[in-house]
Amino acid sequence: MAFSLFTKHSKPLLERCRSDYATKMRLKYAPYYHAMEEQAGTRIRLRGREMIMLSSNDYLGFSFHPKVIEAAQAAIRQWGTSTTGARPSNGSRTYHLRLEEALAEFLGREACHVHSAGYLSVMASVAGFAQKGDLVLADKNLHSCLWDGIRLSHAAVERFSHNNPDDLRQLLETAGSDVVKMLVIEGVYSMEGHIARLPELAQIGQQFGCFTVLDDAHGFGVLGRQGRGTADHFGLTDKIDLVCGSLSKSLASTGGFVSGSRETIEYLRTHSKQTIFSAAIAPSQAAAALAALQLMQSEPEHLERLWRNTRRYVGILKSLGLDTWETQTPAVPIVLGSRENAYRFWSALLDRDIFTVMSIAPAVPPGKDLIRTAVSAMHTDEEIDRIGEAMAHAVKSL
Repeated sequence: MAFSLFTKHSKPLLERCRSDYATKMRLKYAPYYHAMEEQAGTRIRLRGREMIMLSSNDYLGFSFHPKVIEAAQAAIRQWGTSTTGARPSNGSRTYHLRLEEALAEFLGREACHVHSAGYLSVMASVAGFAQKGDLVLADKNLHSCLWDGIRLSHAAVERFSHNNPDDLRQLLETAGSDVVKMLVIEGVYSMEGHIARLPELAQIGQQFGCFTVLDDAHGFGVLGRQGRGTADHFGLTDKIDLVCGSLSKSLASTGGFVSGSRETIEYLRTHSKQTIFSAAIAPSQAAAALAALQLMQSEPEHLERLWRNTRRYVGILKSLGLDTWETQTPAVPIVLGSRENAYRFWSALLDRDIFTVMSIAPAVPPGKDLIRTAVSAMHTDEEIDRIGEAMAHAVKSL
């Protein structure tokens, strides 16, 4: 009897993919993975229609600034498109050092390291330092990249209520005095728009000997002097051990950074797998980020316009009776309470050519299903008027 070289067996993992309910619903209602056909500033083309982008993280509007574009183009001509290597081996270039030195100086730090993704930087800021036997104190509403860093560290973790210093203190009071402790928080929580209660949280962390990590992806460029971020906003730069974040928001590029004392950054370069084994940031990305950083310091009008637009936009939402989760920043949620309401509202905005992002549980707490919007310095008064009219239309869909 002849036997087939390959015996047929069922593949449970493949069946899991085929039968996954969440994937089927995503494909049916198509709220995500939209590919824009064109973009010019805050205007995009989707499905052949021109729309206003209202969910970009381009807070300062630098992604279409001529100086940023020119810097990226010049870097490609000088350095090519990629280093095709990791920093410890063949991937380091002097343009990496220039960006790292500029970021460190701007943030009031001794040193900085840039990664090819913000997710890598933020994950590395935890996984590169905490280890088994340590204790991580984590805000319950942390971003996924921080939770991944915590899991990879194999440290014990205690979650405290969102932005709640009293809960943090209670947890620390029951922790052993000899255990190594890390406090992990965000400067601005992007789903809620909340600013961290950093003065109280940092003071408690310092009292109990915590190594404090601040993910400032959405605070950098938005808060503080010239956009130096949340720590600068509160005058607490010297109280935070590590500040990490993204180059893909206010810096109009792609990548991430970790900044701190020289000894902590060199430790990161020795022990962080995310740092050692990931490809170096491309020339165009570094040049764009550096140009944007220089603009933050030389053209303050962008930050001023961002906050002027934010105040006007939030005022419109409040006049319509919409729940903005008490946002304090240009990251503005519209809380609708159920995925059905969120989908109807999102669809109604899309019908009026306003592009936003829907976020539902478990990405947000139950009952907090929302539309995630974000204001940019690039939004014009006329665009904000149109957004307000679309919001009034969407309210009627509920």
